[in-house]
Amino acid sequence: MNVDTIIIGSGQAGVPLATRLAKAGKQVLLVERAQLGGTCINYGCTPTKTMVASARAAHVARTSARLGVHAGEVRVDLAAVVARKDAVVQRWRDGVRRRLDDAGDHLRVLAGAARFVGEREIDVAGERHRADTIIINTGGRPTVPRLPGLDGVDWLDNHRIMQLRTLPRRLVVLGGGYIGCEFGQMFRRFGSEVILVDRNPRILSREDPDVSQALEQTFRDEGIELALGVQAERVTADGGTDVAVRWSGGEARGSHLLVALGRTPNADDLGCEAAGIERDRRGFIVVDDGYATSARGVYAVGDVTGGPQFTHTSWDDHRRLYDRLRGREARRRSDRVVPSTVFTDPQVARVGMSEREARAAGQPFEVATMPFGSIARAIETDETAGTMKLLIDPRDERILGVAIVGADAGELIHIFVPLMQARLSARSIVDAEFVHPTFAEGVQSLVMQLPRYALD
Repeated sequence: MNVDTIIIGSGQAGVPLATRLAKAGKQVLLVERAQLGGTCINYGCTPTKTMVASARAAHVARTSARLGVHAGEVRVDLAAVVARKDAVVQRWRDGVRRRLDDAGDHLRVLAGAARFVGEREIDVAGERHRADTIIINTGGRPTVPRLPGLDGVDWLDNHRIMQLRTLPRRLVVLGGGYIGCEFGQMFRRFGSEVILVDRNPRILSREDPDVSQALEQTFRDEGIELALGVQAERVTADGGTDVAVRWSGGEARGSHLLVALGRTPNADDLGCEAAGIERDRRGFIVVDDGYATSARGVYAVGDVTGGPQFTHTSWDDHRRLYDRLRGREARRRSDRVVPSTVFTDPQVARVGMSEREARAAGQPFEVATMPFGSIARAIETDETAGTMKLLIDPRDERILGVAIVGADAGELIHIFVPLMQARLSARSIVDAEFVHPTFAEGVQSLVMQLPRYALD
């Protein structure tokens, strides 16, 4: 079957590309081998943040006495938490299906695994399909480490842990990145004992030390054990119900093990070699600034390209590639400012360069820091945990990077994103009027920590 466009994968770029191209009159074939909607709504953002909300409700109820409110015993019904999560996921799945149905007859959705068998030609369950344009949006999956003994225990990934209906007695989390931190705090707040193990000396090791340490302090205060700077060497089961992660000189033992060591691209079974599609040493598909692969007429978007692996990045990929395919002036992949947020409590939000990255790049900068607890609103709501950090270029006052650890940090970071995208001066924040009392006015106070903006 010949069509104008084949899209492999129905993630946050694949679905809007398919529907928009179909409505523009293109004959589109969308191929999906698993659940429509990709990682985000099925195994990522939607289910995890829904369960994070339940965990926060338990924490707020359990600690409400600090505000003079006594809630009594807090009981978490994990089965009910999971049922609510499943209902929200199904709501978004239904929404994806409606969007695809509304695209009309120009769009066909085919269930199955696609594999390249030649130039711009794929096979799906014995059917051959060709197109002038093929777009790969296959995403990624949890990385399975080569760790002796792992295949002998019933370990969990971020998908399977959200299917548990009974609370783990003690959860060992292997990995101190986004996923490990979110699930570690979540299950601690549900009532599990939690120990987090990471080979790096800090959780969220890509952040500056002061940023990581702000979250570490909260974790320790909540009773999460941290085993940092240790290299896991093997996993064992003692013949009973426990599983142990062992390293030289120590071990972490628990009833359940969550492995959260990053993501692997879903490109190894696509038959990329048959189509002349280059992949890098980690298996990610190599693309240029316009999402083109090494194969003529083949593009790749989203997590499978190895760039920032966020839903919002994949969705932005679709906008840029759509304009390019439609012959419009298209923004380059490298031209954007990409924010991120870890949905722990407090949240950890970032955009732009860290101080460590600026130093490594030889980038001149001025830095301002401020405790999140200095914000009036934080004191009033007793949400004082965290810190804030800003880097500007002293030559033109352009904002280089921001990190915020604190309540609603994922919302606050967006104050900086459009200013950075437009390459505007930080002075625009100083000159603006912010509502009092809000967390946002703390952002203005942070900028004014720089001597050039300080009040006389």
